[in-house]
Amino acid sequence: MTLKKQFRFGIIGAGTISDIHAMAIKFIENAKLVGVYSINKYKSDAFALRNNCTAYNTLDELVNVPEIDIVCICTPSGIHLDPAIKSIEAGKHCLIEKPLEITLEKCDKIIEAAYKAGVKIAVVFPSRFYEASKQLKQALDEKRFGNLVLGDAYVKWNRSAEYYNSAAWRGTRELDGGGALMNQGIHSVDLLQWFMGPVESVQSVAANIRHKGIEVEDTIVSTLRFANGALGTIECSTAVFPGALKRIEIMGTTGTAILEENNLIKWQFEKETSEDAIILKKTPGGNITHGGVSNPADISYAGHQSQIEDLMLSIETGNKPLIDGVEGRKSVAIVLAIYEGARSGKMVKLQEF
Repeated sequence: MTLKKQFRFGIIGAGTISDIHAMAIKFIENAKLVGVYSINKYKSDAFALRNNCTAYNTLDELVNVPEIDIVCICTPSGIHLDPAIKSIEAGKHCLIEKPLEITLEKCDKIIEAAYKAGVKIAVVFPSRFYEASKQLKQALDEKRFGNLVLGDAYVKWNRSAEYYNSAAWRGTRELDGGGALMNQGIHSVDLLQWFMGPVESVQSVAANIRHKGIEVEDTIVSTLRFANGALGTIECSTAVFPGALKRIEIMGTTGTAILEENNLIKWQFEKETSEDAIILKKTPGGNITHGGVSNPADISYAGHQSQIEDLMLSIETGNKPLIDGVEGRKSVAIVLAIYEGARSGKMVKLQEF
């Protein structure tokens, strides 16, 4: 990527994910982290010391720093709206951690504000930027799978009681917006709908099997019907031990691909090409980790780096980022439909969302 402009960043929030953003920015040649703001002054001061930037005392101070071009919003899921709107109104482009927000009304307010202000927003789904994901998407666009039959996503992870007790907002409907699906599984929801296309309807069931003290689910299963006629499932949990790598299976009448974390472990088509063996052996760039199976900090910054670079490029060229606000909204709509299905016990149509 070749960019003429030097981009300067501010970060709102000073938790684990903020450090991943800071690390990604550090490894981009024409990017610089200017400052951070957190409601917890101790955390923002410590973050600033670790990352050689300024800790600002208020949100308004940070968003009104003239040299900041892009604000990374790394607050809890249900507190994205206010810092996003303030950043946008200050003329800043925004990179917003997943989910965009926890209600569609809040998502739409952010999207509308960015449109009116003429700034770019992007929603963090780094899995789309890994080589295996891009190869799978390309094969789907080339119709190598024939008619799609099944699209399945499995996120079976382990989170301890200490994880949920580590912050007052974790496991709450108001600030977390949901449990295993909204927070851990939404990356796979985004990938699944990117690969398979729009979801038409869902039927779901949820439970609290291990973490009975939280307000939201620790385990959920949903069956899906896609608009193209294919079927699928989503299974997501934070209750299992020791946990497993997240997995997506795409199967059609003429091909099958299985993605485990950021690696293709199966890549087979009725009509093979000379590139297939090479593609199957490819691994994504960056550090390969356990992907947060049992530790949310155990993820690579490489996907974030690629996504930040994509946003920077979109600002310079005027094109849309790969995952703009409208794209980021899609996974929230699916998750909320699944939650409604689990609550009501009925099939839910996505057109209602």
